[in-house]
Amino acid sequence: MIASCCNNFNLNPTDKAMTQHELILAAIREDLGDGDHTSLATIPADCRGKMKLLVKQAGVIAGVEVAVEVFRLVDASIRTEILIADGSAVMPGDVVFLVEGPVIRLLQAERLVLNYMQRMSGIATHTRQFVDALDGLPARVLDTRKTTPNMRLLEKEAVRLGGGANHRHGLYDMILIKDNHVDFAGGIAAAVARVHEYLRRKGINLKIEIEARNMQEVEEIMACGGVHRIMLDNFSLPALKEAVDRIAGRFETEASGGISLSNVRDVARCGVDFISVGALTHQIHSLDLSLKAIT
Repeated sequence: MIASCCNNFNLNPTDKAMTQHELILAAIREDLGDGDHTSLATIPADCRGKMKLLVKQAGVIAGVEVAVEVFRLVDASIRTEILIADGSAVMPGDVVFLVEGPVIRLLQAERLVLNYMQRMSGIATHTRQFVDALDGLPARVLDTRKTTPNMRLLEKEAVRLGGGANHRHGLYDMILIKDNHVDFAGGIAAAVARVHEYLRRKGINLKIEIEARNMQEVEEIMACGGVHRIMLDNFSLPALKEAVDRIAGRFETEASGGISLSNVRDVARCGVDFISVGALTHQIHSLDLSLKAIT
């Protein structure tokens, strides 16, 4: 049933991904249900107040604009004063923004704002560490599709705010021929040929990347041509350097697999154009933030 439904999808560009607005509304509905009974029971309906977003851990702040949108969608009368912008380095004790409005509404938005901002700031902080590790080298750090379902839009924005670059956002905006595609298609040449025929038939123009598992596949890809980028997956450093030298700028190059802060600079020194790091979004620690009442 799922396969049948997916085959019948007819997506236009604005439907391909959940928008930030839709994402936040769904999250509000999930959390609020039929009402915030604790706040409704303890706080007078006409009570107004102020809160501050307090940083408790050093890092890179991300999700400020998302927080503003959360507050706006919970109650349009809430006013936010931004003191520190998205993508800025922060230290414990920093106040990122002040917010004022009906207290019940502020409390209804509190956890959602923190959930978004803590995770996004953790991703931005981790990304900035990789970016800093490549200081002075031309290679760019990329994210992957290893994201939380329905959170990709915001997680990839957090990568960007941390100084990284976004790889494809989904299955729709780039061709990425991976090892399983090659194996099921009957080889590299067959896979590439079928991609070009498909794009011609559909009348769409997408960049094409293909994964190589070893030097033999690199040679096959170069002989075949017809792609924009070669992903060098889980290559040792000597093999990676050899592959980049052999490709010699004829195709963009991307290193992937086993990338960490301890080896990313060595990988970059091999001359690749891009380094994709799945851990940017799937192995992070949320930044410690708190939304506190101002009394």
